[in-house]
Amino acid sequence: MSTFRTAQAVRTTPEGLLWEPSERWVRGRKGGVTVVDSRHPVLVWEPELPVPQYAFPREEVREDLLRPAKSPPTGRHTGSRIFYDLEVGGELLENAAWTYPATDLAGHIAFEWFRRSGHGLDHWYEEEEEIFVHPRDPHKRVDALPSSRHVQVEIDGTVVADSRRPVLLFETGLPVRYYLPREDVRLDLFEATEHSTGCPYKGTAQYWSWRSGGDVPPNIVWSYPQPLPAVAAVAGLLAFFNEAVDITVDGARLERPVTPFTATLGPRSST
Repeated sequence: MSTFRTAQAVRTTPEGLLWEPSERWVRGRKGGVTVVDSRHPVLVWEPELPVPQYAFPREEVREDLLRPAKSPPTGRHTGSRIFYDLEVGGELLENAAWTYPATDLAGHIAFEWFRRSGHGLDHWYEEEEEIFVHPRDPHKRVDALPSSRHVQVEIDGTVVADSRRPVLLFETGLPVRYYLPREDVRLDLFEATEHSTGCPYKGTAQYWSWRSGGDVPPNIVWSYPQPLPAVAAVAGLLAFFNEAVDITVDGARLERPVTPFTATLGPRSST
């Protein structure tokens, strides 16, 4: 009988980092250039960040593309002191890579992800699947379950959605999201926007804003037209930010939760 390798347990460094090895094959590219090709990546959780990042053994990184940073930042990435600029195809990306000060992570290099920070490597893959924004957390679950609950959504006293065939999305650390068929949503009360976000668990989302203005935040409704396979059940369905609308489920009004998204859901600009 085999036993699970204890090497997979999360470890803590004196600097406050959490880390564990991953068995996924991870590649990172800038344009058409593969900068990282690693079969021994390490997941790292920094104390000030809610999501993990990858660090890679130096021998699995194109170190020939790295240059000592000309203007290294301070106060970023839990005490990291060594930063690198990345030069690819004549383009210089400042502070695109760094090392952690932890002894446990000596010999490893981490990289910025373009979809998260606005600079860095722009395409990442786990095995043959492209991933976005940040690595998936192996200690986090995302489940999309069809339901027959009765869900109603109101904005400023107006019922904008009424459905008995929602898909409930359960995601560790976040409130339940209620994804509703378009036929059950008054989409005529909203207008499509150019806003778009990426999620490593769900894919790329498109958004709609409330037409009537007021204090309703913009981009209050979203949908994943082509979600990742794990949450295929939400394809094309519409969801609302629980933090900014009134949702009633089976006759019980839900409290508006406070989440990391609350601070970003300010009222729409008057300009």
